[in-house]
Amino acid sequence: MNEKKRPKAVIVGGSIAGVSCAHALILAGWDVVVLEKSSAPPTGSPTGAGLGLDPLARTLIETWIKRPRFLHNTTLPLTIDQNQAMDCEKRVSWTLTRDEEFNFRAAYWADLHGLLYNALPPDIFLWGHLFCSFSVSSDRKSVRVKAKVLHTEETVELVGDLLVAADGCLSSIRRSFLPDLKLRYAGYCAWRGVLDFSESDNSETITSIRKAYPDLGRCLYFDLGTATHTVLYELPRKKLNWIWYINQPVPGRKGNSVTMKVSDDMIRKMHQEAEKIWDPALVRVVKETEEPFINVIYDSDPLEQLFWDNVVLVGDAAHPTTPHGLRSTNMSLLDAAVLGACLDKWGREKLESALEEYQSTRLPVVAKQVLHSRQMGRIKQGLVFDNGKLFDPKTATSEDCEELQQKNMPCFADVPLLVGSRYTWSTP
Repeated sequence: MNEKKRPKAVIVGGSIAGVSCAHALILAGWDVVVLEKSSAPPTGSPTGAGLGLDPLARTLIETWIKRPRFLHNTTLPLTIDQNQAMDCEKRVSWTLTRDEEFNFRAAYWADLHGLLYNALPPDIFLWGHLFCSFSVSSDRKSVRVKAKVLHTEETVELVGDLLVAADGCLSSIRRSFLPDLKLRYAGYCAWRGVLDFSESDNSETITSIRKAYPDLGRCLYFDLGTATHTVLYELPRKKLNWIWYINQPVPGRKGNSVTMKVSDDMIRKMHQEAEKIWDPALVRVVKETEEPFINVIYDSDPLEQLFWDNVVLVGDAAHPTTPHGLRSTNMSLLDAAVLGACLDKWGREKLESALEEYQSTRLPVVAKQVLHSRQMGRIKQGLVFDNGKLFDPKTATSEDCEELQQKNMPCFADVPLLVGSRYTWSTP
């Protein structure tokens, strides 16, 4: 960029959406500062989460981290997308769909975050800084952000040309523009956990789960029961990621989080219910997982806009979505790349044009993907569709089952991308 003074962006949120935006904006010639309320970069935990990366997301990451082999070495292939049904009464299962051309890779959330974070200048992050408020200047040329330094309780101010809201599905920045927007409870919650079997690779639990799920290490498994389903796949460094979705009334969530704390009694009851439904091998994995937790599943109807003046939404702040299409992380990465490309294309003096093109490029895609992911969740949970029908794996036709496959996600392999930018990348 030709300006003597480089434009500056303040990014609120240091999760994957935030660090991805930092990469994309730095490449576009911007200075960035990232505000994150956590006191330090995440290092992983027993309750971490798995995710799947599509080919385009991997291409972007490799561009940012400069060392593609690092991403390859910290992920496992997901070349198969398989949906199978379980009859808990007869204790039999059968395959509903199997796609052997599924080109994803499985990653552990903390590993991916670490790759992206460690490839950035460390001095751009302000850890332990809680976002408080912002104000846009009267000429709409700058934005002033206030944050509290948690370990000192002092308030600091930062001024930038752009505010990037990467503060998640419960975004307080989004709420300032859309105070009446409410997240939509999906009708179910998810028990989830990660089993670390690095020191028990030859145990009976691991032997039995590999026998029951022979393609672990390359397959994304979905088990569908009656009005419930599970997800199972392997993560790097000998970990198994599992999720169990359960229909229930909206729980009494507390605080600014979609994760619920659980008691020993809740875990014990969950184990008892699992024994009634799932394959004994999967039940053993669930029982041996330390610190399982509950996610309350929300999304929202697609937004009508993604920016106001010089404030822009990215990631889950822009499109809260249910997890069934493996979209959240992939959408966040592409949001960042498109935003960076737009800023590079239009330059600092035409910020509004850049944000308009970002919005017009991303909004149609994420709107379709949010709604499709919602529909996939309702199908797999046996919830009534808008047309009054519901999916029952025991009676579903082969045509019905086709809707279960990941490849039916809108823009799954043909994502509209920005043209006319010095940044180019290929669709999968």
